[in-house]
Amino acid sequence: METGIFIALGIAAIFVLWLIFYFIPIGLWFNALVNKVPVSLLQLILMRWRKVPPAVIVNNLIAATKAGLQLRRDDMEAHYLAGGRVQSVVRALISADKANIPLDFKMATAIDLAGRDVFEAVQISVNPKVINTPNVAAVAKDGIQLIAKARVTVRANIKQLVGGAGEETILARVGEGVVSSIGSAESHKKVLENPDSISKLVLSKGLDSGTAFEILSIDIADVDVGKNIGAVLQMDQANADKNIAQAKAEERRAMAVAQEQEMLAKAQEARAKVIEAEAQIPLAIADAFRTGNLGVMDYYKFQNIQADTQMRESISKGNSPRQKGGISDKPTEGNK
Repeated sequence: METGIFIALGIAAIFVLWLIFYFIPIGLWFNALVNKVPVSLLQLILMRWRKVPPAVIVNNLIAATKAGLQLRRDDMEAHYLAGGRVQSVVRALISADKANIPLDFKMATAIDLAGRDVFEAVQISVNPKVINTPNVAAVAKDGIQLIAKARVTVRANIKQLVGGAGEETILARVGEGVVSSIGSAESHKKVLENPDSISKLVLSKGLDSGTAFEILSIDIADVDVGKNIGAVLQMDQANADKNIAQAKAEERRAMAVAQEQEMLAKAQEARAKVIEAEAQIPLAIADAFRTGNLGVMDYYKFQNIQADTQMRESISKGNSPRQKGGISDKPTEGNK
């Protein structure tokens, strides 16, 4: 019974000591005291109540103090409660101070809260970054396509990190400049002979305006010859012209066929009227006989004129009366 009581008291004592050391981080307070960072035990306890990890604040305060920076604990707590990365900000401030880059705590926290890695930005400012552009295709004035790839060396512009454009804008502007430079060249051979002319022209346009970077250099890494776009366009134009000409010719042919059919229809209509008129002639002759307007001799004369007209038509067409009537000029066997 007594043993169980002692065990329970021991567990309770351990729990109480854990609570004391959790809410009163004596070791952390002693570490700050040794490093000459003015942080009281009460402040460490209040950090716990404010749900701010004391180790994050104290350790970064010690690092900043050792680096010769004077930071306020309240500012660091406020940045942590705002969702910032205290360690990244302190590291960035220390790196910027060692590299003689003007960067204060307010600017660093603003950059951090904006979603950018302020420590990486300082590193890029100290050690410039190389960005490889994707392949950029452009066509020179002689119609030859060139495919270029550039390397852009940039340095972070601390003052433009808040609100400045990122790498995507740099790549887009450089690609646009490469296309413009190649497109203004008279011949693709000149570009191949002097690829540095592209980088000089692009670099002179101030493409880093309004961005979070400063362009130090633009180097053309590779230039390849692509298709003969001019010839392809001419072939496409020729095919288009051919198709248009064929369409117009087909249209003219269809119109001619329509006109021919229309003329045939008119001719058939006229022929039908002629046949109808010819059919009325015997009726008219019969009527003339009945009324006494046409005699027998007049009818014979009319028949002779009609026969003479048919003979003349046959002669004009190359058919002689002898051939038509079956009479041939060739001698027969009997005549021989």
